Amino acid sequence: MHELGIVFHIIRTVEHTARENNAAQVNSVTLELGEVSGVVHEELLSCWRWAVKKSPAMAGAVLRIETVPAVTFCEGCGKTYPTVPQGKICPHCGSADTWLRQGNEITIREIAVH
Repeated sequence: MHELGIVFHIIRTVEHTARENNAAQVNSVTLELGEVSGVVHEELLSCWRWAVKKSPAMAGAVLRIETVPAVTFCEGCGKTYPTVPQGKICPHCGSADTWLRQGNEITIREIAVH
C-alpha cells in the first residue's frame, strides 16, 4: 500500500509549510490527484484519517481530493483526447506517437490553517 507513504510525505510537507508560516493548526489540505496516478482514493483517505491523529498540528485536518482528468497529446495530429477511454492510440488519427499531458500528478493545491 503506497498510499500510506504518500500520506506521510504530504503530512511532512504540510507540517513544514505550517511551521514556516507560523500556523499552529492545519484545518484542511486540498490535493490534486491525477486520474491515472495509481492512487486509490479510498485507501488514501483511510491512511490520512489514521495518520493525522499522530500529528498535533494536523489532528482533525480534512483531506479534500480534486481529480485531475487524464489527457493525452498526439504528436501525429497535434490534438488532445481523454486518456482513460482511449488509451495510447489517438482516436483522431490512429497514431501511437502520444504522451500523457496531465493526469498522473499528485499535488498539494491548498493548505487551510488557523
